This record gives sequence, C-alpha cells and structure tokens, in this order.
Amino acid sequence: MGVFERYLTVWVGLGILAGVGLGLVMPDVFQTVAAMEIAQVNLVVAVFIWIMIYPMMIQIDWHAVKDVGKKPQGLMLTLVVNWLIKPFTMAALGVLFFQYVFAGWVDPQSASEYIAGMILLGVAPCTAMVFVWSQLVKGDANYTLVQVSVNDLIMVVAFAPIAAFLLGVTNVTVPWETLLLSTVLYVVLPLLAGMTTRQLLVKRSPTALGQFVASLKPWSVVGLIATVVLLFGFQAGTIVEKPGVIALIAVPLILQSYGIFFIGWWGAKWLKLPHDIAGPACLIGTSNFFELAVAVAISLFGLNSGAALATVVGVLVEVPVMLSLVAIVNAWKPRTV
Repeated sequence: MGVFERYLTVWVGLGILAGVGLGLVMPDVFQTVAAMEIAQVNLVVAVFIWIMIYPMMIQIDWHAVKDVGKKPQGLMLTLVVNWLIKPFTMAALGVLFFQYVFAGWVDPQSASEYIAGMILLGVAPCTAMVFVWSQLVKGDANYTLVQVSVNDLIMVVAFAPIAAFLLGVTNVTVPWETLLLSTVLYVVLPLLAGMTTRQLLVKRSPTALGQFVASLKPWSVVGLIATVVLLFGFQAGTIVEKPGVIALIAVPLILQSYGIFFIGWWGAKWLKLPHDIAGPACLIGTSNFFELAVAVAISLFGLNSGAALATVVGVLVEVPVMLSLVAIVNAWKPRTV
C-alpha cells in the first residue's frame, strides 16, 4: 500500500477539518460550487466521484461479468438486506430514538421530520460510492457492477412504494431526473470510459493495464478527500449552528450503519461467500444514495425541514463510518500463507 492508502483515515479526518474550516472562512465560494447542480446532483462532486471510481471501472472484465449469474448468493444477499431489512430497521431506530430516547430534547414536529429523513436514507441504497468501497476492500469489480445495476433497477420500482408506506403518506414522487442523471453520471459514463480505456490498454501490451491502474490509485484517494472537503464545506454553517441536533441524528444513523453491516456479514458467512464478494455485498447495504434522499426530503418537507437536515447528516457521517467498515472488512480478510 502507498502512503495515500495506508493513512487514508488520517487524510479523511484532515479533509473534514479543512472542509468545515474553509466553509466557514469562504462560505461564498462553497455556495457557488453548491449551486453548480442539476436535479440535486452537484456537478463538481460528480467529477470527484468520477476520479474515484474510474480506476475500478477499468478493471471490469466483461468476459467475467456474464459468469456472475452462476454465483447468485451474493446478489440475493444484497437485495434482501437493501429492500427487506434496511428500510424497516431505519424506521424502527428513528422511532425508538426520537419518540422515546430523545423525546425530552426535541419537539414532536421536529422529531417526526427527523424520522422521515432517516427513512428516506434507509430506502435509498448507494450507487456511486459503492465502487469506491469495493475497490478499497479489493472486491470483485465485475460482481460489484452487477450488484449495483440490479439494485438501481429495483430502486426504480420499489423506492416510492416503500417510502410511502413507512412515511404514512401517499404522495411520494420519485425525482426521476435525480435518479436517472445520477445513474448516467456515476455508472453509465464512467463504465463506458473504463471499457474503452481497458480495450486500448490490453491491445497495447500485457502489462499496460496493471501499470495504468496502479498509477491512478493516488488520484482515486485525492478524489475521495476532495469530495469530503466539499461535502463538509457545504454544511459548515449547519455543523456549527446545530451541533447538538446533528449529534442526536447521527446516533441512530451510525447504529443503523453498523447494524446493517453486521447483518450482511453474518449472512455472507452463512452463505459461505468468498471475501471479494462478501465485503462489497455488506458495504452496498450500509451506504446510502444521499442525492436521492435529499431531493425527496426537500420536495416533501421543504429545504429547511428537519427531514432535509437528517438526510444531510447522513451524508456527513457516511464517509467516516464507511472507512471504519472498510478497515473491518480488510482486517477480517483471510490470510494466505
């Protein structure tokens, strides 16, 4: 491992501090960058995510993708955790903490909005960052692609009904522009770029592919740190103004993340999944599609609502939590002699 990968947690911590600090010192700059978005998808963040996931897309071997169907257990685990467990445990934790544990510290209206935001996060499994986490645990790139693709297809039909059921409303409208644009930006375009690059490199020489991917690794980490700086910079004012509320919302979100991860890990061990499939399968169910959750929260409850704030807190806690889970997956990787 290079110095970037070895001290990744340190760089992310410094990125968080830098993001908050710069966001307070230069709020106008971050507001300008935040405004560069289409359908709730920030284009600058999209560029940095591209930098993160492009190396993994190059490693996808289309000759191996067709063989994923021969090993369906990992895919089934991902779908069961994402759609039959995760939304409902998130709703249960939201109710437990904001209607009971934290009831004395928040008013009922705010509590119901925080719960709603958490539910929207729970019903929106991640798309883009999954490729980053899979790469960090040396997951099977081909299998991860199929997991993400099938997950996105199910999200098209399952997101609105499950969200409506858990929120107790009937007017949940899926922001199709956000969903489709995110899929194109974070999956389709980098995948096409990766396929084209792979073909060119394979034709050049047998070693060209490995050398090029190795040279991109530091840039992938740089993209992650830059994304962290931006996300925390965007919310620097909120972090300083409402630290107590953010801490309260973060508690059930963090418990949900670790709980879902360990449910997935137990399922992977029960199914005897190989490590390079088990790791990404567990991480896919743990992370969230925050652009979609934020967009729906704003459309249903308003920009300054507790629901929108809860989805933003989900963004803030995700990267540190996911890095800790990546460390766990790597620590539990079977050692070969």
